[in-house]
Amino acid sequence: MFLLTVIVYPLVLALLCAGAGVLVDRASGGALCGPLLVPVGAAALIALSQLTTYIPGLARATPAALAIVALAGVGLAWQRARRARAGLRESATRLLAAGGWVAAASVLVYVIALAPVLLSGRATFSSFMALSDSAFHLIGADYLIRHGQSYSHLDLRNSYGLFIDNYYNSSYPSGADTLFGGSAFLLGLPLIWAFQPFIAFMLAAAAGPAWLLARGIGLDRAWAAVATLCATLPALVYAYALIGSVKEIAALALILCLGALVTVRSDWLHGSARGAIPFALVTAAGVSALGVGFGAWALAAALVALVVLVGGDERARAGARLRRGAIVRRRDTRSALTARPLVLVAVGLVVLAVSALPTWADLSGSVQVTQSIAGTSNPGNLRSPLKAVQALGVWLDGSYKLAPGGGAHTLTYALIALALAACVLGVVQLLRSGPRALACWLVLMAGVWLIVSSSSTTWVGAKTLMLTSPAVVLAAWAGVAALRASRWSLAAGLVGALLLGGVLVSDAFQYRSSDLAPTARYEELASLNARFAGRGPTLFTDFDEYAMYELRDLDIGGPDFVYPPPALAQIAGGYGRPVNLQRALPAALSAYPLIITRRNPAAVRPPAAYRLAWQGTYYQVWQRQPSAPPALAHVALTGGPAAQCAQIARVAASPAARGAQLVAATAPTVVRIPPQRAAHPRGWGRVHGSLVLSRPGSLSATFVTPRAGDWTVWLEGRLMPAVTVDVDGRRLGTIAGQLAGNSLVPDTMTPLRVRLAAGAHRLTITRGGFTLAPGGGGTAVLDGVLVAPAGASPVLRAVAGARWRSLCGVAYQWVELVGA
Repeated sequence: MFLLTVIVYPLVLALLCAGAGVLVDRASGGALCGPLLVPVGAAALIALSQLTTYIPGLARATPAALAIVALAGVGLAWQRARRARAGLRESATRLLAAGGWVAAASVLVYVIALAPVLLSGRATFSSFMALSDSAFHLIGADYLIRHGQSYSHLDLRNSYGLFIDNYYNSSYPSGADTLFGGSAFLLGLPLIWAFQPFIAFMLAAAAGPAWLLARGIGLDRAWAAVATLCATLPALVYAYALIGSVKEIAALALILCLGALVTVRSDWLHGSARGAIPFALVTAAGVSALGVGFGAWALAAALVALVVLVGGDERARAGARLRRGAIVRRRDTRSALTARPLVLVAVGLVVLAVSALPTWADLSGSVQVTQSIAGTSNPGNLRSPLKAVQALGVWLDGSYKLAPGGGAHTLTYALIALALAACVLGVVQLLRSGPRALACWLVLMAGVWLIVSSSSTTWVGAKTLMLTSPAVVLAAWAGVAALRASRWSLAAGLVGALLLGGVLVSDAFQYRSSDLAPTARYEELASLNARFAGRGPTLFTDFDEYAMYELRDLDIGGPDFVYPPPALAQIAGGYGRPVNLQRALPAALSAYPLIITRRNPAAVRPPAAYRLAWQGTYYQVWQRQPSAPPALAHVALTGGPAAQCAQIARVAASPAARGAQLVAATAPTVVRIPPQRAAHPRGWGRVHGSLVLSRPGSLSATFVTPRAGDWTVWLEGRLMPAVTVDVDGRRLGTIAGQLAGNSLVPDTMTPLRVRLAAGAHRLTITRGGFTLAPGGGGTAVLDGVLVAPAGASPVLRAVAGARWRSLCGVAYQWVELVGA
C-alpha cells in the first residue's frame, strides 16, 4: 500500500492531468506550453468531476470519466508525435533541455512535500492532530464519488450524516475533493492513505507555473529551478501542506497558473478566441475548489490580462497573427482588435459558466459559505494572527503558529530582512525595465492579501497570507535576477543561497515536528468497517473524527465530535471531551446496535444489554443482544465496597425492582502509576496535568502487583517519537507513532505483556536522543501508566432483586435494574 500510494498514485495523477492538459491545449488552439499542461489539466479534471458528481447517477462513473479524458489526450499527443516523426528527435532534444529543469523541480517539490510520509516508510498522513478539517475532506471525497451531490437520504441523527449535511449540502466547495476521490477510486486506494500524496502532487503541479514566472523575472535553467523550489515550498506553504489544507494547496497551483497565463504566456490574448479556454477553466476550478472567494485572485489576473490586451504592443499582436498565418489589412486589423476582446470574453464566460455549474447553480449558498468562513470568530488552530513577514518564506521553528526562540529568532528575522530587501529591489527593477505585466501581477497579489486580510478574520487572513507567499518569494528572486544583471553579480549567488537555505531549513524544522497518523490503529478501524458494514448505527466513544471515514459504512455517532448525535450530546463534556456512557439514558442507547470503545483496562463496561463481539489491539466492539430490553435504571457506583453496598440497596428498594434483576459490572484490578510523581528530568514540562517528554531522558517509578501472573503495561498519552519501556531492567518494547485524537482524552497505546511476581517492581520509560526521523521532534506527552492483569475485563454478576445483599463486598463499576 505504501509504494502504491506514494509512487504509483502520483504517476497516475500526472498522466491523468497531462492527458487532460493536452486536450485543453488542442481545444484552445495551442495556447499552452509544457509546464502548464499538468495544472491546467488538473483544472479540467476538477471541472469534469464536479459535473459528473452533480448528477448523482453519474457519480460512480467519475473515475472512468477521468481516465477516458486522460487517455484521449494521451492518444492525441501520440498521433501528433507520429505525424511529426521527422522532426521528433530535434523537438525532443529541445523539450528535454527546456523541460528537464521543470520536471526535476516538480519531483523535488513532491519529495520534500511528502518527506514525513516517505521517510516514515509507511502509509500515513501528516495532518494528524494539527487540523481535523482533513477528516471532513476524506468523508466528503468518498461520499461524493459514491453518492454524488445528493443528500436527501442522509441520517441526521448521527455524526456522519450531520457532517456531510452541514458541509457539502450547504454549497461547501468540493472541487479538490472530487478530483481527489475520483483519482484515488480509479486505483482502489483508501482515501486516508492517498490524501497526503494528493496534496504533495498538487503542490508539485504548482512548480510548472512557478518555473514560467521565474523565467519571466529573468532567471534561467538552474537559477529558475531553485527559485521555483523556494516559491512552491516557502515555510508557510509547507506548513499548510503538512496540515492537509487540500483546498488551499489546490488553489495555490491554480493561482500561479493564472499568473503565468497572463504575464508570461499571454500570446493567447492576441490570438484566437479559443485561447480563453485555459484561463476560464483554471478560474472555474479555483471557484470549485476554494469557493467564490477565489474570484479575488481571478480578478487580479483578469486586470493584468486587460492591461496586456489593451496596452500590448503591435509586435506581439503581429507575431500572433503571423503564427496563425493570417494576412490582414490595417483597417481589418482595427476592426479585429475591437471585436476580438469581446469574443474572447464571451468564450471565457461560457466555459466558466459550464465548468463551475454546480457552484453557479447555488450561487447564493456559495456566497453564504464564503461570507461565513470569512466572518467566523473561530480562529481554528491559531492562537493569534500570523505575522505578515511569514510570507517571505522563512520561519525557523517547528510550528508556523509560534515565534522562533533564542538564536533562531535572530537568524529568522535576519533572513527575513534580506528577503524583504531583495523583494523591494526585484519589484522596482521589474517596474523599471522588466515585464511590467508580471510586476503588476506581483503587486496585485499583495493587494489581494491586504484587502482580504483587512476584511476577514484571523483564520482567513492566515490562509490568504499563505496563498500570497509564493508571489512574495518570487519577487525576492526577482531581486536576485536584478543583482545577476548588475555589477553585483557575485552577491546574487550569496543572496540566492541564503534564500534557498532559509526555506529548506524552515521546512526541515516542520518536517521534524510533524505528527504522523497511527497507521496500525486506522487499519484496525478499516477491518471493523469491513466486518460490521451495514450493522449500524454505531456509537463511537473515542475522540477521532477520522473514524468517520474508516467506519463510513457503520453510520457512526461521536458524542464528542463537532456534530454529535443530538440524542446523546450530553454524555460528553463538549467537543473533544471524554465520553461517559453512564450519563446516557438506557432508552437512548437502544438505537445503537453497536458500540465501539477504545481498549483500556480501567474503562467502564457498556450496559448489560451489550456483549463483546470483537476485540483487537486498540478497539472493542460491543453488540446489543437482539432481545435485550433497555435497563429500567443504570446507576454508576462510587467509593469502596461498603459505600457501594448502600447504593445497591437503594436501587433494590425502588418500586421498579419488584420482579426485576440486578446486574452489576465488577471493577478490574488496575495499578495506576502517575508519571507526574515519578522521577524524571527537570526539563520535562507539564500541560493539562500531563508530563511532556520534551527532551531525551528517563522516567523511573516503583509499583506493586498484588499477585503473580501475566500482566500488561498500558501507556496513556500521545507519543510520536520513540520511547522504550522496561520493567525491572527487562525491555518490554518500543512505542512510537501512537497518537490520540486530542489532548483531552488520555487514550491508551499498544499493551506490553510481561510476567511478574507479586510485590514491588520498577518501571522505566526512556526517550532517546536526537534523530532525523520524521516526527522526531513531534508530540511526546504521557498522561498515565496502567498495569493490569492480562486479559482482565469487567465481569457481569446478575441476581434477583431480593438477593441484592449477595452483591456486597466487591467493587463494581455500575449496577443496572433489568426487567425479568
